[in-house]
Amino acid sequence: MTLLAYGLAAAAYLIGSISFAVVVARLYRMPDPRTFGSGNPGATNMLRSGRRAAALWTLIGDTAKGMLAVALADALLPPGPDQPLAMAAVVLAVFLGHLFPLFFGFRGGKGVATAAGILLVLHWPLGALTLLVWLGVFALTRVSSVAALSAAAASPLIALATLGRGPLSGAVLLMALLLAWRHRSNIRKLLAGEEAAFRPRS
Repeated sequence: MTLLAYGLAAAAYLIGSISFAVVVARLYRMPDPRTFGSGNPGATNMLRSGRRAAALWTLIGDTAKGMLAVALADALLPPGPDQPLAMAAVVLAVFLGHLFPLFFGFRGGKGVATAAGILLVLHWPLGALTLLVWLGVFALTRVSSVAALSAAAASPLIALATLGRGPLSGAVLLMALLLAWRHRSNIRKLLAGEEAAFRPRS
C-alpha cells in the first residue's frame, strides 16, 4: 500500500474513534451510556434512556462517520490494482476505531450503525440488502441483537454475490466476525433465553 493509503487508514481510525453516544450524552447532560442499560455506547442503548433525540443523533453520527471515511478514501485513492486493498484497510480502520476508540479509553460500541454506513457507501446494493435483513429480522423479533447478528451473518454472503472474491469481501467478513464477537454477551443471553425484546421508555 502507498503512503496515502496508510494515511487514510489512520485518519479513518481517528474518525471512527469519535464515540457519538458519549459525545451526545455529554451535550444532553446524560450519564455516560457505558454506565446504564446494556452499557453499550450506541443508539439502541441511548433510546432505552427515553431520550429519542439523543438516540437519533447518535445513530446519525455513528452511521455518518462510517460513510465519511469510506467516501474520503473512494475520492482520494487513485484507481489501480492496490485500490481494493487500500479501501479494505480503511473499512477495517474506521470500524476498529468505533469498537476501540482512541479518545474514549478504547471502550466503544458494537458497530451496527457504523457498519451500515460503511457498507452503504462501499457498495450501496450490499448496504441496502444487509440493511433489509436487519429491518426484516427486527420487525419479526423486536430483538436488536438478533437483527444485528442476522445482518452480520448475511453480509459476507451478500458481499461475495455483489463484489466477488477479493480484499473488500474479506474486510466485510472480518467486520461481521468482529461485530458478532462484540455481541458475545447477547449471544449468551439468547442461548439462555434471557435476551429481552426491545421496548424503549415512553
